[in-house]
Amino acid sequence: MATTSERIVPPLFPGDPPPGSLSEESPPGRFPAFRYRNFRLFFVGQLVSVTGTWMQSLAQSYLVYEILNASPFQLGLVNVFQFAPVLLLGIPAGVIADRFPKRRLLVITQSIFATLAGVLTLLVVLGEIQLWQVYTVAALFGVTNALDMPTRQSFLSEMVGRNVVMNAIALNSTMFNTGRVLGPAIAGLILAIFGPAVCFAVNTVSYAGVIVGLLMMRVTPIVRDATSSALARLREGLVYVRTSPTIYRTIVLVGVVGTFGMNFNLWVPLLASDSFGSGAETYGLLFASMGMGSLLGALSLAMFGRTPNRARMLGAAIGLGAIEVALAFAAAAETSVVVGMACLAIVGFSSSNAMATANSTVQTYARDELRGRVMAVYMTVFAGTVPIGALISGAIADRFGVAIAVGFGGLVTVAAAIAIAWTQRQPRAPNLTEAVAHGSR
Repeated sequence: MATTSERIVPPLFPGDPPPGSLSEESPPGRFPAFRYRNFRLFFVGQLVSVTGTWMQSLAQSYLVYEILNASPFQLGLVNVFQFAPVLLLGIPAGVIADRFPKRRLLVITQSIFATLAGVLTLLVVLGEIQLWQVYTVAALFGVTNALDMPTRQSFLSEMVGRNVVMNAIALNSTMFNTGRVLGPAIAGLILAIFGPAVCFAVNTVSYAGVIVGLLMMRVTPIVRDATSSALARLREGLVYVRTSPTIYRTIVLVGVVGTFGMNFNLWVPLLASDSFGSGAETYGLLFASMGMGSLLGALSLAMFGRTPNRARMLGAAIGLGAIEVALAFAAAAETSVVVGMACLAIVGFSSSNAMATANSTVQTYARDELRGRVMAVYMTVFAGTVPIGALISGAIADRFGVAIAVGFGGLVTVAAAIAIAWTQRQPRAPNLTEAVAHGSR
């Protein structure tokens, strides 16, 4: 039995380069992924949506901590409710991502996101918002995100030729971090003047951008093998990840860094309130600084990174942890907000380089027919460790303060990256023939 699905088959339009393989040179130009029309549609739509999402992220933290007077631990629970479903459901969702049309799945998930943002807007406008309602909406976001993340990440590789996958991923990271800069900057101003409801409303509307972009794409039906059971397909994906050394080691590093070194949604509100001043403006400045650093990191990778590089990934992870330790000292000394902004900009640069390189490494080595399941494992580890990290870091911040929480996370990140570099034989740069074999078997 087989099911009809849809896949983008480059080139579909005049001007699109041929699909090619990793053994071929990338199309000319600094950003070859932009030569694919469907990627351009995806990029623009996602930029609008991601900007709105970052606005909501900042406004949600502000609402919980400043308006609902929650504790640092309760603020951390928002992340737990939002990301725990990814940990529980992300890997099974990868089977769905490999089985059904990805574009159709993304239209559904983005529509659900818009609905949930609208509900949050209404609750705040009516003055009925309570902490348990924020937790509920966050949990529903998480359930939807469990399907959206592996689908969206694996869909990215279908929009471009295999030889420009890393460029597409780096540009996708650039887009994400552009939204991280714009979203908090806009949200900080809106929070100071209008309050969080307007931020939630803007995010509701922003999902129209990505939905319209998806609907404008032209796809062609393909036939996917559906003879095996969902359980067998799930097992196949897990075995493949475990027996692929490069993919497995990369995902282990991502899990440790995600758990201890990337609790930004918890740390930044606490740093703004307890260490570098207070108010919506400080929230916006700190988030925007980190976003600007992330944007520069992703842009440098898009311009100069052509193939995955494990040394770059490990070096960026070590740099991330080291600057977080420096940030912890700055927070403990209650230095000026400018110092906090500078530290967070470097944090953003390092985390962007580390995670984008890890993402492209996994996608480059993953077989085409297993990519949805492989990316489900990757995204489950990446996002699913957030609630674990939020619980640990929130408890530490509650007991010892945010500076200790940030410093502890940085030290663990450095130790993990050094341990992986020391104990694992560092693989050579991806062999093009091997990578093609991984992607076409």
